[in-house]
Amino acid sequence: MSAQTDTFPQSPPAPLAKSDRTDRLRIVPVRRTGQWTAAVAVLALLALVLNSVIRNDAFQWDVVAEYFTTAAVLRGLGLTLWLTALVMVLGFVLGTLLAVLRLSANHVLRAVGWGYVWLFRSTPILVQLLFWFNIGALYPQILGVRTVNLLGPVTVAVIGLTLHEAAYAAEVVRGGILSVERGQIEAAQSLGLGPWRRFHRIVLPQAMRSIVPPAGNMLIGTLKGTSIVSVIAVQDLLYSVQLVYHRTYQVIPLLLVATIWYAVVTSLLSIGQHYVERHYARGTAGAR
Repeated sequence: MSAQTDTFPQSPPAPLAKSDRTDRLRIVPVRRTGQWTAAVAVLALLALVLNSVIRNDAFQWDVVAEYFTTAAVLRGLGLTLWLTALVMVLGFVLGTLLAVLRLSANHVLRAVGWGYVWLFRSTPILVQLLFWFNIGALYPQILGVRTVNLLGPVTVAVIGLTLHEAAYAAEVVRGGILSVERGQIEAAQSLGLGPWRRFHRIVLPQAMRSIVPPAGNMLIGTLKGTSIVSVIAVQDLLYSVQLVYHRTYQVIPLLLVATIWYAVVTSLLSIGQHYVERHYARGTAGAR
């Protein structure tokens, strides 16, 4: 009698626990060879450019250091900063009025606001400055005062830049006001808040989130744009260095003096803009 062996099917191995499977997996980071190659190439190119700027004697860095803080340059810088601040304040005051006109229900007021913005955004700022500088050819006297004596170069610069800036400020303010939801204004009205309190407590804080970024860009643009007043002999930063290099014939280093000062001031303004934006973005997804 032959022995019969009972065979049973082999059961499959027990599945590994989740922690065991994770331990046996090998995590391979994604290779970003192309990005690292591009980054190294860009850094190498920047190093070559920086080295050529520093070691190039034609830049005359010793002359740049000599004139960087001279009294004439600092006076020009002071006038540039003063002109920028005054133009921004006056431009936004007038621009806010124009924005109100553009948002008015009155068709005539809305058309006047639109026409002003269209006119001053359609003509170059240099043309506007030259026009105001030669206003005496059209109106030799205003209220019995000769315009030659009334409108000096600095006054012309303030008027021309302010009127030009107001056209852009009007659109910035108008866009900020329109960004506030209509329902919030209606809710404030239902609470009995007056027009001024509605604007001050409800509309303005929310509109500032949309106004500050373009307004900051306008401020930096105005700072650099004031250099155009040198064509009408206003002694701003650029005109001050021009007076020096017309006398010394050291054009490149003096232009570098103005360039570095503009870069320093715009960098400080950019930092201030960042903190102002963060202040008005509190409680939103844009807050950092």
